[in-house]
Amino acid sequence: MPEPQSIGALGPSALANVMNGIRQKQEQGVTPGPIDDQPTPDEPGHPEYHRRRRAEWALARWTTATPPRYRQADTDHPQVQAWADDVAADPDTAGSLLLTGTTGTGKTYQAYGALRRIAAAPRVYEIRATTAADMYGLLRPKGSERGTEEELRRLVKVPLLVLDDLGSAKASEWTEEVTYRLINERYNACRPTLYTSNLPARADVDDHGRPIGPDLTSALGERIVSRLSEDTRVVAMTGTDRRRRGAA
Repeated sequence: MPEPQSIGALGPSALANVMNGIRQKQEQGVTPGPIDDQPTPDEPGHPEYHRRRRAEWALARWTTATPPRYRQADTDHPQVQAWADDVAADPDTAGSLLLTGTTGTGKTYQAYGALRRIAAAPRVYEIRATTAADMYGLLRPKGSERGTEEELRRLVKVPLLVLDDLGSAKASEWTEEVTYRLINERYNACRPTLYTSNLPARADVDDHGRPIGPDLTSALGERIVSRLSEDTRVVAMTGTDRRRRGAA
């Protein structure tokens, strides 16, 4: 088989014939057809492909950070869904969320469901979830090798924080001061926080204006609840204890 040759090797006349043919086609209005090289939604380069990859990455991080019991959580509460959607769209203006209710009404389940909904949105988002008891344990002297101030700084700076069982710890000047610093700094930075508590933000009062039963004000102090009340949506979870109902 003869070796392939370039047009240039065939001599000037061959190259001139090729160029003349190209000019004739251009004069006749013959132009190259479109090349369909745009990526499909299943290929890199397409916005939908990268949106799905970001969502998959965020959901994987959510799964890693979520206790096994709540990895199937999926919020079905309209107000919780609305807040989660607002956080995903614009965390700087979404504000915070407080889920209140007695033990077993599904507060923690709804909280992790909200996190899952946020993680599935296109935004890449860092999330941290802890209980109030674990937070106080971490922030006590010798509670962390990083030191109290560094751990508090990390809790303040994380874009989205879940603080479960707020108000459950025994009240003291120290717990009030730590909680105030955390909530106040996140409030000032407009970082959304999802709180759950067995206590109402403010208890009902009797005919003499005295609170009936404990509330977050008595557990945490007026200045903390004042911060919460300004930009925090309160959703009261009702119903019977789901844990006991499932065991019946």
